Amino acid sequence: MSRLFGTDGVRGVANKDLTPDLAYRLGYAAAYILTDRHMGRPRVLVGEDTRVSRGMLASALVAGLCSAGADAIECGIVPTPAVAWLIRHFSADAGVVISASHNSFEFNGIKLFGGDGYKLADETEDLIEAHVRKYREKDHSRPYGEDVGRRIEAFEAADLYREHLEDISGLDLSGMRLGLDCANGASYEIAPRLFRDLNAEVHAIGVEPDGYNINRECGSMHLDKLIALVKEKKLDLGFAFDGDADRVLAVDSDGYVCDGDIIMTILALVLKKEGKLIEDTLVTTVMSNFGLNQMAEKYGIVLERTQVGDRYVMERMREGDFNLGGEQSGHIILREHSTTGDGILSALQLLKALNSEGQSLEEARQAVKICPQVLKNAHVSSESAKKRIMGHSKLSKKIKEIESVLGKDGRVLVRSSGTEPLVRVMLEGNDTDEINGYADELLDLVYFLDKDNRGN
Repeated sequence: MSRLFGTDGVRGVANKDLTPDLAYRLGYAAAYILTDRHMGRPRVLVGEDTRVSRGMLASALVAGLCSAGADAIECGIVPTPAVAWLIRHFSADAGVVISASHNSFEFNGIKLFGGDGYKLADETEDLIEAHVRKYREKDHSRPYGEDVGRRIEAFEAADLYREHLEDISGLDLSGMRLGLDCANGASYEIAPRLFRDLNAEVHAIGVEPDGYNINRECGSMHLDKLIALVKEKKLDLGFAFDGDADRVLAVDSDGYVCDGDIIMTILALVLKKEGKLIEDTLVTTVMSNFGLNQMAEKYGIVLERTQVGDRYVMERMREGDFNLGGEQSGHIILREHSTTGDGILSALQLLKALNSEGQSLEEARQAVKICPQVLKNAHVSSESAKKRIMGHSKLSKKIKEIESVLGKDGRVLVRSSGTEPLVRVMLEGNDTDEINGYADELLDLVYFLDKDNRGN
């Protein structure tokens, strides 16, 4: 039986994999595992993005929370990091976000946060999963009467979060011309208003959600429209968020894409210069570009790598008490201000860093040389097939062959997605054509092994 929780909560096609029944049971289990009933009636925050399935799943999850005797505080459409912050603001016991982040609209997910605003440890997720799997309606003694939980609307939550970001930014963006792509997702109202409140001239796209167009040819996974907007309007730079706004990518005035590695470099160098980069350490993942190693060696920064997933970056940051980390994909964690990746906060802090150095994004990004990198995905038939493929001797043998050819000038990383039936292939090297060819060879092998598994 596969694990219910992936690298970022429970995720799947809404009403197929992630059903209202499962959402109900997750709400019921979360109310018991994550809340402290000795402190009175438990309170759990619930936020969501703009997907058409949000109402269905939110209603089921809230029913589960209330049926277990917890009050459900509904925040409406808010970014994931807003829920992480609002948990502490409202002194709640836990928080839930209904979102599938960068995935297309038919997917949805349920992410859980503890009362400290941090994502859950694997052990806590396992406790919740065990509670979900053993759930039987007739086995539970439910609260009734005045002990039943309440559904409480807190639709001022988005404004509270926006005002919080304004307060900590300390920015006056007068004269700055920005492009924003909000992915028709959770940031579609908050982000444009925030940057306008800070006196920037804002040109926004991806701000007309209809339940179906979240992440569709827009946002941090599809940058063509933002690049075109920045160049056409001659803007200073642009920011692209994903569906739940916990990640951001930037585009400079020339249309060059600055990913999480570049953003982290700029932030790390400014923090180090100001004596604020704890232990001179930047925490990132195995997916970050090899160019980060070269940058770190040049500027005296300690680079620590974790497995893929911003939760694992945060775990290492908490272990070492580090204050900056993130992923190439644009999850940037600024632990002084947030307990999770926050796309809008990261955009603000990048602007603050550029202002403090008197640099444009074009100038600042020169601090790191990004090595040629190829990223490709193989869609496989099932989760079980994905696991069999990753453990197959033919795949490991092929990887070793390519690594021996590339030597110290290249890198091969093949991993399974934690949220989708995908095998992800990444290669780095000096010759783009060469690593492209090797990536295709690996993809062909993955498809062959998947077909072979289906045949068996």
